[in-house]
Amino acid sequence: MNVIAVDDERLALDTLVESIEKSLPEAKAYGFSKPEKALEFVLENGAEIAFLDIKMRGMTGLELAKRLKDIKGDINIVFVTGYSEYTLDAFRLYASDYILKPATPEAVKTATEHLRYPVKPKREKKIRFQCFGDFEAYADDKPLIFGRTKAKELLAYLVDRMGMSVTMGELMTVIWEDGADTNSRQSNLRNLIAELRHVFLSVGAENVIVKSRNRIAVNREAVDCDYYDFLRHIPYAVNSYRGEYMSQYSWAEITTASLPQCK
Repeated sequence: MNVIAVDDERLALDTLVESIEKSLPEAKAYGFSKPEKALEFVLENGAEIAFLDIKMRGMTGLELAKRLKDIKGDINIVFVTGYSEYTLDAFRLYASDYILKPATPEAVKTATEHLRYPVKPKREKKIRFQCFGDFEAYADDKPLIFGRTKAKELLAYLVDRMGMSVTMGELMTVIWEDGADTNSRQSNLRNLIAELRHVFLSVGAENVIVKSRNRIAVNREAVDCDYYDFLRHIPYAVNSYRGEYMSQYSWAEITTASLPQCK
């Protein structure tokens, strides 16, 4: 994650960069005393967050924010100022937040916990599940394709169970809501499970599905998931929840009811 800091006062800039490095150790912080250099950097390298002094000689922070958003519309703007009267103008530019000088690590951390455009952490795992909104599954950020819609629904239910082992009977009750346990249903369920295992095997992630004689589960440690991160209070996941969870499945309403309502 790239984070830029722009202030034409060297001491204030050094303080701001130091606070960013302390509060966001996973980020790469770049300080600029000239707005034009910051624009060049973002144009070439991109950035997720920009901390901008509002009152600078030449190009103001407000003007710089407009130009940065022309380059990268979802860049998060955090204004750093000693002049609280600029606050209204700042938020008209869709700033994520503002902090007062001197910028402390605590203030920087608080501002980055409530970003307008949540910054997702760098993914270390091949498989990612998206639960907020509609359920989707990805391998290396490419959507996984399922031949049967119920295979995807079966996977969604296993993700919802958060690694807990699920019996074949429970799956039949969920996937076919009438709960009828027939030979045909049992055969269909075995085919759905076989498809899931084949899909993950085809992308080199065969450890995602854990199958025993009469039970099946998702290996929670082998995947990334916004729902799991939400439960761990990871900021991007908390900020990205908008009250919708696996919206295409009626059984997911039980989990939705247990989650905090979005404001």
